[in-house]
Amino acid sequence: MLLLRNYDLWCHLSDDEYQELNVAHHFIEAKKGDYIYFDSHHLNKLYFVKDGYIKIGYIDEEGNEIVKEIIKEGEIFGQFALEKKNLNGEFAKAYRGSVSLCAFSIEDFERLLKNKPELAVKYAKQVGEKLRRAEFRLLQMLNKDVRSRLLSFFYNLAMMEGYDGSTPSFTFNNFLTHDDVAKLIGSARQTVTTVINQLEEEGLLKITRKKISLPDTKKLRQLVMVT
Repeated sequence: MLLLRNYDLWCHLSDDEYQELNVAHHFIEAKKGDYIYFDSHHLNKLYFVKDGYIKIGYIDEEGNEIVKEIIKEGEIFGQFALEKKNLNGEFAKAYRGSVSLCAFSIEDFERLLKNKPELAVKYAKQVGEKLRRAEFRLLQMLNKDVRSRLLSFFYNLAMMEGYDGSTPSFTFNNFLTHDDVAKLIGSARQTVTTVINQLEEEGLLKITRKKISLPDTKKLRQLVMVT
């Protein structure tokens, strides 16, 4: 319970409200590559990431893995729309290392939302942000070339990681491979690698295994605004 209360979504839960979620019986530890669920059609749970990264995706008709998103500590996945049978074969698996999760049923969570309006508002905002990101990615793939999609991707990723526009450069932890980026923006890995190399040569981006740096955030923002 103390671990959950470190996060804004749960910080005002009372002991009784925490017990209502039955979280104590649903702590999950998973190793890198383990599936939390696979080809799920009847899942009735929500999952909260306490530590680590989760890859969300599905397998297409040709057997290719399509990545929808990669989520991290503090985020919710699973039946976040609070509806049963709507994941349409989605999978979720531990990514880049071990993960710690807690799970609770839709019914337990809905009861809590009815009695905790402030929690319902916070949850609605988190779901709204999740849907906004998905819509943004779709519009980018439909209307932008790979270079433009990459510029927007890394700038928005920086904002998600805490960039507030006040510094001329920004560095944050790297949890993505070039293949991940390619799948997330709807491109080929080789194309993404080529364009990333070009952006590094232009001084707009620097990527190592552990860090992503934006050396000139002002210029990057200007390019994102006009592309």
